[in-house]
Amino acid sequence: MQYLPILSTIITFVFAVSVFNRFRIKHGLHLLFWGIGLVLYGIGTLTEVLMMFTYHEFALKLWYLCGAMLTAAWLGQGTINLLVRRRGVTGTLNIILITVSLLAVMLVLLAPIMPAAATYNIAQPASAQYKDILTRSSVVVLLTILLNIYGTFTLVGGAIYSAYIFWRKRVLINRMIGNILIAIGAIMPAMGGSFLRMGLPDFLYLSEFLGVILMYIGFLQATATVPVKSTSAAPSAS
Repeated sequence: MQYLPILSTIITFVFAVSVFNRFRIKHGLHLLFWGIGLVLYGIGTLTEVLMMFTYHEFALKLWYLCGAMLTAAWLGQGTINLLVRRRGVTGTLNIILITVSLLAVMLVLLAPIMPAAATYNIAQPASAQYKDILTRSSVVVLLTILLNIYGTFTLVGGAIYSAYIFWRKRVLINRMIGNILIAIGAIMPAMGGSFLRMGLPDFLYLSEFLGVILMYIGFLQATATVPVKSTSAAPSAS
């Protein structure tokens, strides 16, 4: 199970290419944020792969930035750009997220590494060891919590809302199913923390793997072209 991050990384970057290709065609800003979020997701799993073979300070910090702090928020911001039609609101939130992300990058890259790094165990996930290695200030901890709450709420909540609208209107059932899968997939990585507290660190890899697969399948379902009888529907991942 410890080699699942390799598969997760491959699938995530394939997913990201699909989203960026759709952005190239459709030009929706939500697709740009989703694409960046997926790249962050992929970097997080890629650094997990690297640290299964060797420890490196920069890899650990990159894993924390991408995997623990920024991914959920950037994916969730994509959903905000899709669902919220007030340009002033989305533009302001976009600027805030970019500013906070830059602050997070600076704080984490400058964070000191503790002596426990010398005893890093490549047989254990980074997520099970980083607290003993990476010095996190109260600001970093607070930003991590806020970014994950914001990202999970907007991504999962937005997907559930869209699925509900399609269900209520009885149109575009594929998009309803797709949004349900996206919501479930987005929740999966968040469950990794519960597995860690239960003493099952390897299941974090499984949750990341299942999460990106479900979100990718959901995205493909939500963007599939099918004949429709009504043009009155909720926004989708198009």
